Amino acid sequence: MLSRKTILSFFILFFITSTAFAGGPFVKGELLVQQTVKATKANVDKAMKDNGCDILEDLPQIRVKRIRVPEKNFDKVKAALAKNPNFTFVEENFIAQGMIIPNDPSFYSQWHHTKIMSPSAWELGIGSTAIPIAVIDSGVDPDHPDLVAKLQPGFNFLANNNDTHDVLGHGTAVAGSAGAISNNATGVAGVAWANPIMPLVVLDSSNWATYTNISNAIIYAVNNGAKVVNISIGGSSFSYTLDNAINYAWNNGVLVFASAANYNTSTPYYPAACSNAVAVAATDSADNKASFSNYGDWITITAPGVSILTTNNGGGYGYWSGTSFSSPITAGLAALIWSANPQLSHQQILEILKNSADDLGATGLDSIFGHGRVNAYSAMMEIMNYQPVVDSEAPSVTTTSPADNETIADTISISATANDNVAVEKVEFRINGTLLATDTSAPFAATWNTSEATSGYYTIEVKAFDSSGNSSPADSVQVIIEEIIEVIEVIDNLPPMVTILSPSNGSTLTDKTTVTASAADENGVAEMKIYVDGVLKTTKTADSIIWRWNTRKLSSGTYEIRVEAKDSAGNIG
Repeated sequence: MLSRKTILSFFILFFITSTAFAGGPFVKGELLVQQTVKATKANVDKAMKDNGCDILEDLPQIRVKRIRVPEKNFDKVKAALAKNPNFTFVEENFIAQGMIIPNDPSFYSQWHHTKIMSPSAWELGIGSTAIPIAVIDSGVDPDHPDLVAKLQPGFNFLANNNDTHDVLGHGTAVAGSAGAISNNATGVAGVAWANPIMPLVVLDSSNWATYTNISNAIIYAVNNGAKVVNISIGGSSFSYTLDNAINYAWNNGVLVFASAANYNTSTPYYPAACSNAVAVAATDSADNKASFSNYGDWITITAPGVSILTTNNGGGYGYWSGTSFSSPITAGLAALIWSANPQLSHQQILEILKNSADDLGATGLDSIFGHGRVNAYSAMMEIMNYQPVVDSEAPSVTTTSPADNETIADTISISATANDNVAVEKVEFRINGTLLATDTSAPFAATWNTSEATSGYYTIEVKAFDSSGNSSPADSVQVIIEEIIEVIEVIDNLPPMVTILSPSNGSTLTDKTTVTASAADENGVAEMKIYVDGVLKTTKTADSIIWRWNTRKLSSGTYEIRVEAKDSAGNIG
């Protein structure tokens, strides 16, 4: 019967900058933030401290952090972080659900293999250990006779250890659909006979998984050699974090297959509806849309998903229905055909799956069946006769930061965008012709510590390469590193030196006496003054001064002549 557990979801029909689309359930008191390429650790730490947040987990490959937020200030903190220029997006840590639909075991055993012509495909190939399949789910029964010999080490993101026992039963059924041991006189057959299974546990015993655990599992699968990833889990909320993880897989040549969900609605479910995921809907034995299967223009392809006989947790077998099983059947087929020609790219494998599918419903691509229902034999025939188009088109690349002729200092981020008709394999960053760094996934960026460089002009060159060996012309910008001059402030507290040139000390004055004086100061004399018995007689803005003094009417006696000089710092001597 159909599962009665549903996800409440709301969809907003407009885009809000720096925030995720509103959606379904999420982990209370947690947010996911992606820091910008230029954001420094100090700025991020300050934002966390200012808002009372703690960093719980880091996903460095996609620059995302899972943070704890004070629940009483949740909305306020989310809004504040969304406005912070150090973050690209801020969103809830949404929860996804396993797409389980147990059904009555009254159908023919493994009818789906006949429908997609698996036996004919197996005449041409049975898979290869070189193309592992990662199953992101509830774990896999490690002792099941139809799986035990195919399991390779995985990881449990719930317990943060290597125990990948199945906590729900769903993952074992999914794994068997993709690649149960075959031709062993035991149980059932999987689509991909020889391909290893990498179990990654994210789905708990209540059938729920967080988007961060799913994203972490995708990254783990990519970094540990999986070429095909299956995710029979879905949530109603779009997530930038999940989308970035899917893009990370795609940019590293890995195909991610995801179930379209079982709500008979056109509402997108994620990660299936992410732009670089393969969304798999379900068909029944008559090649009709499965009654429960989701649909829409985001569907990529379909596969059998009703009463699929597969492996059960605990060593047995059972019938299962849902897009949870159409997805691993398709993922297993991708691994099967890729094994026949491992030199092909992930884009080429996906195109072969689409082109070889049996067209159902409206002619061509449609919103019910996507490109059609998979056909294993047709796909194998196409790959055996595949003549790859020679890719002679070079990628393009543009440096986005820093700007041309920009003056730079300290540690800077160099960023670029690159595009190719097939795929960008890597982007190289060079400084004056010397390789600084290589980045193999978008967003392409490198870090340069300019404090180690001397002052002058530098040329930053960015070049993109594709998997066919084509390279773009180098895009270059010139930047300036200025000489850092240490300015030491010298405090001038020395007064000018004053010399009275005439009259001499103790001399007798005539009727007319000329008073002359000069002053010297290393920073210059600003002003000089002459006083007689404390009375100012004349002022001059120079380093010398002359005053003609008429003494005829003065009574006899002794008079004091004093000369002052002031420098530019205000010192008086």
